[in-house]
Amino acid sequence: MIDGRTVELETGERVQVSLLAPPADCWAGGARAFAEKWLLARTVRVSALVPGEVNLRLEDGTDYALLAVREGMLRAQAAAGALADAELGAAKEDRGLWGAPCNGMDASPVTTTTVAAPPVQRAEPSTSVPTTTTPPAVTTTPPPPPPCSVGYRLDGQWQGGFQATITIRNTGAVPVNGWALRWSFADGQSVRQVWNASVSQRGSAVTVTSAEHTRSIAPRGEVQIGFLGSVRDRNTAPASFTLNGTACSTS
Repeated sequence: MIDGRTVELETGERVQVSLLAPPADCWAGGARAFAEKWLLARTVRVSALVPGEVNLRLEDGTDYALLAVREGMLRAQAAAGALADAELGAAKEDRGLWGAPCNGMDASPVTTTTVAAPPVQRAEPSTSVPTTTTPPAVTTTPPPPPPCSVGYRLDGQWQGGFQATITIRNTGAVPVNGWALRWSFADGQSVRQVWNASVSQRGSAVTVTSAEHTRSIAPRGEVQIGFLGSVRDRNTAPASFTLNGTACSTS
């Protein structure tokens, strides 16, 4: 057991439970103790989503991520539906990190200490001759290009809704086997229906996860997903995307 959302499987592989945010600093110990209580020496069902991310279900079928959020031990990374309701319930009842010492924050309050300034010492005039040195030239190496590219296309828009298509391209040299694409909306848009993938959303943050038939993207290959969304007024396209945590270029 590494922390509340990171576990080590019997194979020795370390994975993270999908849709759970990192443990809050002020509640890290509580989150770890909670995970040890429900996961150590117990039989759980593991289903892989993307490399390094899994779903965990307890013996009675309870979803571990939902249980952890409902008890206030961890926040949801992209709360929607049941996860959003669970987080709201924990906040209303001050459970876990919503109570002291976190009080709903992700970090413990910072205590500042004021240190008195040292006394000023008068410098004696120097008789040495100043010299001038030339700093060495700095050589910078440009960063490598990102291994992915994402294209966002607005296919149509009507009062209160719109349809869009996203193209994910593998510009790297190795295949992608399972992926999670993340972005944030700027104008309060929300995803209502998606095809060729599954979706979760918390506030403006959207996470789209590959379906079985779209999980593999060969080098120089691409997949397309589409979705229907809701919009109030403006409908600005997302400015940036990440694929499995890596920033992609946009096209």
